[in-house]
Amino acid sequence: MEQKIQALREEMAQRISQIQSKETLASFWQDFLGKKGSIAGLMKGLGAVPKEDRPAMGKFINDFKVQVEEKYAALSERMEQMELQARNRREAVDITLPGVKRPTGSLHPLTLVKEEMIQVFAGMGFDIFEGPEIEDDDHNFTRLNVPKDHPSRDMQDTFYLDQEWLLRTQTSGGQIRVMDRQKPPIKVLVPGRVFRSDSDATHSPMFHQMEGLVVDKGITLCDLQGMLDRFVQQLFDENVRTRLRPSYFPFTEPSVEVDVSCFECGGKGCSLCKHTGWIEVLGGGVVHPHVLENCGIDPSVYSGIAFGIGIERITMLKYGINNIGLLFENDLRFLEQFKEA
Repeated sequence: MEQKIQALREEMAQRISQIQSKETLASFWQDFLGKKGSIAGLMKGLGAVPKEDRPAMGKFINDFKVQVEEKYAALSERMEQMELQARNRREAVDITLPGVKRPTGSLHPLTLVKEEMIQVFAGMGFDIFEGPEIEDDDHNFTRLNVPKDHPSRDMQDTFYLDQEWLLRTQTSGGQIRVMDRQKPPIKVLVPGRVFRSDSDATHSPMFHQMEGLVVDKGITLCDLQGMLDRFVQQLFDENVRTRLRPSYFPFTEPSVEVDVSCFECGGKGCSLCKHTGWIEVLGGGVVHPHVLENCGIDPSVYSGIAFGIGIERITMLKYGINNIGLLFENDLRFLEQFKEA
């Protein structure tokens, strides 16, 4: 038995010199201190030792076990130190090197204009409401007085999910939801993404819209023009003015297209206004009585005005952008031009 222990000591010394990783250390534990290791084998062999020699041999084996455990503990601590030193070398930073300047981001031009528009209308007492982008036919068309045969309901103009649900073509559905929940007086702004099957230099299948709704007693078209005058003067130039032209929308009557006097040439005529002195910016009108009735509001008591503004159009006009695609391509050379100081 003593010879066997001496042989294990020599093997242990040889194995210790070969340990360079946690894997070889784990193998050392299994071979010497594991349940099926060499020391466990020695303890099982005590049965073959004469009875009178067993206590002394048991102590001899136990001392050897303690020695192996001490060697293992020392090796384990050494492995931890080696790993710590290796990690420190990998993570070392040369503080004498010049710092790496990381560019800061900024808000997208559409976001900048959207926030500016919201601030203008918030100053006039408007609340903000954001409706769902997936809308039902009832809110998107029917209750807005859009007839079944209206072109905007055609498959080639609208992204339908099924016969009932679609990607909203306008944020007007949010106005219906507000009128369902709240009775007049109402003064709400509804911004958000809308979707239409249209794509060219000035149109995108997905774009951003901001619609406004005011419902109260005695509201007229003059109130609409007064609000929009203040809006364009704060957004473009204090000297610009608006002009209303007759138009048609199913949900307003009368309906108007709203032009703003050219802020580039002061109304004299230039390439921006196509030498007319005016730029079309949005549409609006007096809320149709049927729309009010559809929301449980008595049109003989209350009247309202509504308007819809394309945020992309305002952004393109404000910054002189001639292709709407630039707003969605995420070209940093383009976006960095709008970085705020």
